[in-house]
Amino acid sequence: MEEEKKLPVHVSIIMDGNGRWAKERGQERIHGHFEGVASVRACAEEAARQGIRYLSLFAFSEENWNRPGAEVGALMELMGKSVCDEEKTLMDNNMRFLVLGNRARLSAGLEAAIRALEEKTAANTGTTLVVFLSYSGKWDLLQAARRMAAAGDDDLEKYLVTAGVPDPDLIIRTSGEQRLSNFLLWQAAYAELLFVDKYWPDFREADFRAALEEFAKRDRRYGKVK
Repeated sequence: MEEEKKLPVHVSIIMDGNGRWAKERGQERIHGHFEGVASVRACAEEAARQGIRYLSLFAFSEENWNRPGAEVGALMELMGKSVCDEEKTLMDNNMRFLVLGNRARLSAGLEAAIRALEEKTAANTGTTLVVFLSYSGKWDLLQAARRMAAAGDDDLEKYLVTAGVPDPDLIIRTSGEQRLSNFLLWQAAYAELLFVDKYWPDFREADFRAALEEFAKRDRRYGKVK
């Protein structure tokens, strides 16, 4: 009997290269972000087909607020549109939706839309799609440490915004860059890292499956000897 394929429980993706993808085509950066939404849908549906329990996407960092105001505004508008447009995809694939990050910085309208979709999909039992929005690893550790100190506790993990979400087994970064860029600094301690040369708008189902195949080849020892 063929050995069962080793699948990660949690796949996380740093979606990078949207702006460069657009620039190489003579377009404004925002066009790359719009095209990247199709890659989000493709990978989410493939994750559901493959039985991945958690798929998380690094969509917007705390540092991204420092980008030009017009680009930030367009990205927030795109996020709001996607939250509305992708409800059918999530429901059709029995997926749960969750946004993690410094949500206090989001507009009231976007926060309301996110909360409504989280509630709508809360009973779904398939893949959980986690979107990291207004997030950074250093911010997460700092807010967790403050809350932990205020509680007089010593269990940092339960104060991270990812409490209840398993640490990623596989982190994929597109566009050829080879760094975490302040993403999941605590949670990525034992994650397998995969750096892909393709820009995010070009990363689709076949690329996601290839990443799973690469993960299956990895020997995860967690500091032990096998």
